[in-house]
Amino acid sequence: MKLIIINGPNLNLLGKREPEIYGSASFEDFYMSLKKEYSQIELLYFQSNIEGEIINKLHEVGFDFDGIVLNAAAYTHTSVGIGDAVKAISTPVVEVHISNVHAREEFRHKSYIAKNAKGVISGFGLGSYKLALESFLT
Repeated sequence: MKLIIINGPNLNLLGKREPEIYGSASFEDFYMSLKKEYSQIELLYFQSNIEGEIINKLHEVGFDFDGIVLNAAAYTHTSVGIGDAVKAISTPVVEVHISNVHAREEFRHKSYIAKNAKGVISGFGLGSYKLALESFLT
């Protein structure tokens, strides 16, 4: 099984940025622990702060991979283009958020991705990624 985690803007700052919301662990450290825990799958990781690069990555992997875990971060609430890219590909996508977006600002309650995603997981910290990976294994 081949899965990829795609992270959007500012998630490269995990561990430094707003630790009261996002925690104190870096994503790179967390990713290494995921690779060990889920050694039975081929797990890749991509992060970009640039909307077009995220769209390009979805196009690149969206017909050959078994699943995509996508945390488009702020682009979730603004990017019709990323939403359209998810709709255009055949690989199933699980939308993930570290925080509970529905307990935050009103603008975060709208997702341009959710309609075309296999599911949405929000509010379980970095554990949201594990839940998403598990959804592809069951």
